[in-house]
Amino acid sequence: MRLIVGLGNPGEKYRRTRHNAGFMVVDELAQRLILGARERIDDAWAAKTEIAGERVVLLKPQAFMNRSGPVVEAALRWFNVEPESLVVVSDDVALPLGTLRIRARGSHGGQNGLRSIIESIGSEEFVRLRFGIGSSEPAVDLAGFVLSDFDDGDVLRVQEMVSRAADAVFTIVEHGVELAMNTFNAAKAQPE
Repeated sequence: MRLIVGLGNPGEKYRRTRHNAGFMVVDELAQRLILGARERIDDAWAAKTEIAGERVVLLKPQAFMNRSGPVVEAALRWFNVEPESLVVVSDDVALPLGTLRIRARGSHGGQNGLRSIIESIGSEEFVRLRFGIGSSEPAVDLAGFVLSDFDDGDVLRVQEMVSRAADAVFTIVEHGVELAMNTFNAAKAQPE
């Protein structure tokens, strides 16, 4: 079984913000798949389903981004999943908009949701899919930037990225992280 976690902040206020890219990808996966029982576990929305015959749980922590770790740790225990079978989708302000980056393991890279997960589960040995939200202009107020909505002119590009990120999750589950990295790390969404 795999646990697919999308990171974001709960509530309508944050629904369309850059920081909720992980939630957007999990929502796209949920739309594509036939979901089993949906449940609330320790401040999270969870749904069971299958990808290519493998059982997966889609999870959206309902704690704020920098407190995602304890929720993910509880979900790993609840569903009896090892960290190596965890896939975390998060935004990355250091990556340009239109870029996806998949890694089999590694540090948090300054992303507070990933930092919280690493600290809570005591391991960096999990797959992470980073969704580029960066701008060509350096953000003076980084918190304000990540907590703001995507620009109107970027909406179609973001929708394409969400779809490609969902495709990347399917590839990770069906064919492994190595093929997913080779396929999606080089590709970039084209501007309209």
